Amino acid sequence: MRRWGLPLGRRAWALPRRAMAGREELWQVLERAAPPLPPFGAREPEAAGEARAAEFARFYGGLGPGAARAELLAGLARGFGADPARVAESSAQLLEARERRREPGALLQAQARLRYALLPRYRGLFRGLARIDGGLRFLVQLRADLLQAKAAGEADGPHVKEMNEVLKSMLSEWFSTGFLNLERVTWQSPCEVLQKISEAEAVHPVRNWVDIKRRVGPYRRCYFFSHCAIPGDPLIVLHVALTDEISSSIQAIVKEVSHTEIEDMNKITTAIFYSISLTQQGLQGVELGNYLIKRVVKELQGEFTQIKVFSSLSPIPGFTKWLIGLLSSQTKELGRNELFTDSECQEISEITGGPAVETLKRLLTNNEWVRSERLVHVLQLPFMRLCAWYLYGEKHRGYALNPVANFHLQNGAVMWRINWMADTSPRGITASCGMMVNYRYFLEDTVSNSAEYLWTKHIKASEQVLSLVSHFQQHSKL
Repeated sequence: MRRWGLPLGRRAWALPRRAMAGREELWQVLERAAPPLPPFGAREPEAAGEARAAEFARFYGGLGPGAARAELLAGLARGFGADPARVAESSAQLLEARERRREPGALLQAQARLRYALLPRYRGLFRGLARIDGGLRFLVQLRADLLQAKAAGEADGPHVKEMNEVLKSMLSEWFSTGFLNLERVTWQSPCEVLQKISEAEAVHPVRNWVDIKRRVGPYRRCYFFSHCAIPGDPLIVLHVALTDEISSSIQAIVKEVSHTEIEDMNKITTAIFYSISLTQQGLQGVELGNYLIKRVVKELQGEFTQIKVFSSLSPIPGFTKWLIGLLSSQTKELGRNELFTDSECQEISEITGGPAVETLKRLLTNNEWVRSERLVHVLQLPFMRLCAWYLYGEKHRGYALNPVANFHLQNGAVMWRINWMADTSPRGITASCGMMVNYRYFLEDTVSNSAEYLWTKHIKASEQVLSLVSHFQQHSKL
């Protein structure tokens, strides 16, 4: 009995197909692009798969971005995954082989048949796309479209989630370190590369050509990964400042102008990673940042043997939003205060002329608080201890809630220092009340720190951070 013929395939996709009434062409394209798996042990000629992939790519490109692509991707996910009947049959064969205690060879073959049956039909399409000219670039864009459709609610559900994970896993293999090239950006780099670097900067936006010239000039380094199949096209970009100390302010890095073209080696003892940006949204979740930092460290060690200190100067996205949420919960009960000491509340009220918690919530929403030097001074200690707790104590599934903190901690860094008014740009004030944090990389400890964090979820932190956390625990009651 044929278990994955056309009638069953259409029944399996009945719901999405009804939702796509009048799109017979779309259904036919998907059927041709992702045919049933050949029998176990058989192999389809690569040319056939590549031809189908090329047809699919042409059709997909003609749809244009938006709802039509989301509709196609949702249909591909729901109607062209693994065949449930074949999976059930292979599972039954494996159980029978185990129950009858068949010889190891027969048992291993039954396991192999089950693994094969679990392969979704669209996986063959993705493999075919990866082999055609420009196919990897196409797949990265396809996943970006899928993520955008998921975020917009245009393509959702367990089948879409599964297809996203399958594609991410395949991209992780195709974009592993063996296929990546490290390239440095200088002012002499091609204009299109400089333009892409400027447009991709997601942490500290580039204002103009003078700005980008500064960021690739003396005492600065800029590197990116490209793929051997997509040469010269930045995938992820890392900006580095060469200094004589661990930087506590981003203003000094992105705005300071060097008056010399010659770098003084005596002033370069520290490398500060101050921005890392993924240029391709379709590569979200693919481990590139960790590899890039490691490669850049080796590159810098080869160029500057005197550099012994490696640290980030990182933003703290989400802190202000988290703090406003806390303040909102405090104002729901009149007179409730579990965030500030009595003396702090009194000083805040004297400056603002209103109830401390309720007034702060309003001032944080519109950033008005930074206009008062006195208020900025009074808020320094309470905000820093709240920030320390946010970074160190707030968790998601046991790991750091803040995504930037989680990234550096997974890489084996130590939460080193929280810096007050380190980013006074409107973006910095809005995101983290102007604070930034250093994550320090002790190269001899990064492997053990990473393993400890991933296995035990323990965060390595400096005395400064732990002292602020302790201060929070003494004076706040969350």
